[in-house]
Amino acid sequence: MKILIASHTYIVDLNCEKLRALSQLESDLEVTVVVPKKWRPGGVQNQVIESGYKDEGNFRIIPVSNFSENHQGLLTFGTDLISLLQKFKPQIIQVEQGSRGLAHTQMIILNKILGLKAKNIFFTWWNIPYKLNFPASLLEQYNLKHSHGIIAGNQDGAKILRQHGYTGSIKVMPQLGVDETLFQSQNQPELSQNLGIKSEEFIIGFVGRFVAEKGIFTLLKALSMIQDKSWKLLLLGRGELQSEIRQFTVDNNFSTRVTIIESVPHDRVYQYMNIMSTLVLPSQTTYNLKNLTSIGWKEQFGHVLIEAMACHIPVIGSDSGEIPHVIGDAGLIFPEGNASALANCLLQLMNNPELAHKLGEMGYHRVIAKYSNKALAKEQLDFYQELVMIN
Repeated sequence: MKILIASHTYIVDLNCEKLRALSQLESDLEVTVVVPKKWRPGGVQNQVIESGYKDEGNFRIIPVSNFSENHQGLLTFGTDLISLLQKFKPQIIQVEQGSRGLAHTQMIILNKILGLKAKNIFFTWWNIPYKLNFPASLLEQYNLKHSHGIIAGNQDGAKILRQHGYTGSIKVMPQLGVDETLFQSQNQPELSQNLGIKSEEFIIGFVGRFVAEKGIFTLLKALSMIQDKSWKLLLLGRGELQSEIRQFTVDNNFSTRVTIIESVPHDRVYQYMNIMSTLVLPSQTTYNLKNLTSIGWKEQFGHVLIEAMACHIPVIGSDSGEIPHVIGDAGLIFPEGNASALANCLLQLMNNPELAHKLGEMGYHRVIAKYSNKALAKEQLDFYQELVMIN
């Protein structure tokens, strides 16, 4: 089977591990990844990533000239895409730019004009209800009508696509898996010593942006309720709320228990996770200021959860968005924004080391079975094979 996947995501080599695993599942699989030649991450004016060609046998990354260097929905490719499609003749074409991405429209049209007869698929993370005006509504209708299958990164995303009229096959799975060869249980005595952490201390960890939607103040309020217990808080990240976080810990008399690490390379995050007693993701759904009944953001997945679970670290998450589906029964879940409920979850783990160990082991086995790169690659291949069998 020949599979072509297009997305700016795979300019970053670390993000390609699932697709590499996919190319190795069967001897007759060929995976070609199309990436834009140039991309500006986050739209940063002076930062441009120039992608490079890679040929690893059954797995290739091919940079293609592109229009729009910083907008996912407007990304389209140059005429060199045509010769690539003609030569490769894929059976699967997957574009990972959402339901109204122009790149998906472009692939649908070229698929038809070139007579490839490939199955058109797109991936989306979008999990917030929305209404579209013309011409965006027409573009989405066209893409949905001509999509043979969809991969949604979360349950809410799949539900929304049904509400928008899609009746075909939908697979729910994340875009990226966890590298279990990197994120694994490993003692970190030197790092613990450098941070002044003793082996017997209960370390509560948070990894992410310091912004309102990540619910970090729910965590801080929960900790203010259990100051009679012995714990320390390790925060990995940065963001607009950092000064407010520091002030809250001062005002509530636990600033000496808090360590903030502002910048950690992704390939070193596992080291910090391995000194945590638990990782907490207290994400909180936000609402638009102009319409308080309209959701502005909710957690799309929570990748740090599966990274911690791969390290055998028990996790606690709010019930925002996809988090409960990610954790399943392999961790503790509390109602988002409820600091008292979160404090209770923390106390359960502090007071019951056997429960903490059990959840850590359950989380690890859940990740290996569902969220490792190899497990996700197998799920993706199964989905492709189902679609190819459909006339």
